[in-house]
Parts: sequence; structure tokens; C-alpha cells
Amino acid sequence: MEIRPLAGVRVLELGNYIAAPTAGRILGDFGAEVIKVERPKTGDELRNWRLYGGDTSMLYRTVNRNKKSITLDLRTDAGRAIVLDLIRHCDVLLENFRPGMLEKWGLGPEVLDEINPDLVITRISAYGQTGPLSQRPGFAAVAEAVGGLRELVGDPDRPPVRVGVSIGDSIAGVYAAFGTVLALFQRTQLGEPIPLPQRIIDVALNESILSVMESLVPDYEAYGINRQRVGGRMEGIAPSNAYPCSDGTSIIIGGNGDGIFRRYMQVIERPDLAEDPELQDNAGRWRHRDRLDAAIAEWTERRTREQALAVLEEAAIPCGPIYTAADIVDDEQYRARNMIQRFPVDVGGDEPKEVAFTGIVPVIGDRSLPIGTVGPDLGEHTREVLSELLGMSDADIEALER
Repeated sequence: MEIRPLAGVRVLELGNYIAAPTAGRILGDFGAEVIKVERPKTGDELRNWRLYGGDTSMLYRTVNRNKKSITLDLRTDAGRAIVLDLIRHCDVLLENFRPGMLEKWGLGPEVLDEINPDLVITRISAYGQTGPLSQRPGFAAVAEAVGGLRELVGDPDRPPVRVGVSIGDSIAGVYAAFGTVLALFQRTQLGEPIPLPQRIIDVALNESILSVMESLVPDYEAYGINRQRVGGRMEGIAPSNAYPCSDGTSIIIGGNGDGIFRRYMQVIERPDLAEDPELQDNAGRWRHRDRLDAAIAEWTERRTREQALAVLEEAAIPCGPIYTAADIVDDEQYRARNMIQRFPVDVGGDEPKEVAFTGIVPVIGDRSLPIGTVGPDLGEHTREVLSELLGMSDADIEALER
């Protein structure tokens, strides 16, 4: 059964890079028609990021799946006029330019509202549309630092490091998609026009990071605690870490629950630790984290990854392997839930190659919804969109292209 809860919603995406396109991807995953506007000739810069072959990166194909691509030059009057015409037919405008850029182009919220008083306007920027830093440019790397994440990533005796993906952009994209759906839901529930300020979804990269920092700020205010980097551990939670195995791999084990801990220590043949009065709560285990990690590593280092995981799983101790991409595509759990989906893609060879892409989250039903299409070729749908929505003739479109 086809499940498309956002069917009938049309989104005009003016976003580049990752944040706004991630929001568009999520909306498209669940049935919205997403029309992505790209620069003529070059398109979204993401097309060339991590490009190892062909003319379009797998990063672009992933972030821009289930979308249509049209090319318009927003620096020209003709390009901006087309955007205004398209807005009449859309439910959502999604953008991630620096605040003020849409207004400079004559595409600000008040102008768009006059054309379409039901339009949801979702805006993603480094620091939001207001405040003293709103005009400052910034990528996710900066937002992750300002939002408090970077300070906590890495080992305490080394400078902070970054996680291996653009997590700030992705989290902001999730919030932008959620905010968009909230506004659409409110519009449906009320059954009447919503004031413009309530239809502007203002997502800041730094605030998106800050929102997932758990009790970072209240811990500081309440206790004067400035959290520090603790490597593979989590502040105040023990034992929970990555541990080496005899075959050169490592595994993650989270044995920090009180009941789990006592069972865990029996499994690693350390009943003395299970009964130690100093280790009966998380606070005590955190104080003795080095001693616990040493005892656990001594046990895992005598076993292969598979051997250690088998024993831990039998005892219901939360654990798991540290996967590479190769492990993920072979994993039976991901396959069972349709989280690995393959498409023929140009990778620069003589023939397209079947390439695995990750499925749609969250799952509705038993398995991931099927991906309709991976990221489109540049301008692939320009004629289709302009002719079907705006009634433009081939001659009109050719004149616009010139």
C-alpha cells in the first residue's frame, strides 16, 4: 500500500548545501511534491562534494531524493518573476540563504504573502532571522561549535574534533521539516487563514544544536558544572564505552543501568565488581570509570567481536558492533526493514551501477517506504514544471533559458 501523508503538498525549495535540502528531502519522502530551484549550469554546490566519478555526487543524490530539479537564475528579473508565479501554486517555500537575501531580491515574506496568503515560509540560517548575529554567515561547523557540541567531542587531552557528518545541518533540516508540518497542520485544523508571523518557520543552525545538548545549560546554572570532553564515554554515565577485541575490531557496550551492571559484571567474570558497594549507583561507577573500563577491556581483548557480542547478547547486555558502510549494507536488520534500497546511478563508468541508498525514516508500517527517485539531474524537470504549472510554451521556456 502506498503511504503518502503529505500528498497534495507542493514545496518550492530554494536551498543549497545540506540543511534546507534535508528538510525538503524529508517532506518529499512522505509524499510532498518538492521542486528544487538550482542555478543554471552549476546547480547546487553539493553536486560536486565528495564526487568520485560521474558528474553528480552520491551526497547530492541522497539529500535531494524524491525531488524535481529546475534551473532559474534568481539574480535576474526573469528568474525571480518565475519564482513568484510558482509561489501561487505552492504550499511551502523552503530556503537557507543569509537573512535579508530574499528581501533583497524582492522575494521577502510580505511580498510572498500578498501572492499566496496560505504559504508556509520555512527559513534556515546560521543564527536565525533576528538578533545581533543574524546577518553573520555560518556553516554547520561553526554552529556545532557555538551550540556547545564541538566542545564535548573528542578526547580530553586533545583539541575538540568534529563528528564525521554535517550533523548541524541535518538536525536543522529535521526541525525545519517538523516546523513546516506543524504550520501545515495548524492551517488544516483552523480552516482559516493564519497570520503571516505564524507561517514563518525560523530555524537557526546553532539553536538546532543547542536544543539537543540535553542538560548542558541547566547543569551549569544549577551546579556550576562545565562539561568536558570524555572521549568515548558519556559524562556521568558508566560503564559505557568502546572496547577493543582480539581481532582488531571494537564493540560498544552500555552497561550503566543498575540492574544491568550487576549482570554485566558476572558476564565478564568479575563478580567482585558486581558486589562492590562503591559501584552500586551511576555516581559511584563514574568515579571508578577507569577501573571499570580496564576490567571490561581485559575481558573483550581475549575474544573476537563475534564471540564477545554473542555472550553479551545472551545476557541481554546492550551492545553492538561498530559498523562501517560495508557492514551496514550487509546487515540483516537494515535489509529486513527496507533500509537499504538500490538504484541504477551514473557513477562515471560505461553503464549505470546499482547503488545502495539508505531508506526513509521514520518507518510507517513494517518497512521503510520506498524511495521514489534519487537526486535528479540538473534541470531535469524544468520544462515539465514550467509548462504544467505555469502553462509556458516551449518557445517561452527557450527564451527564458537564453
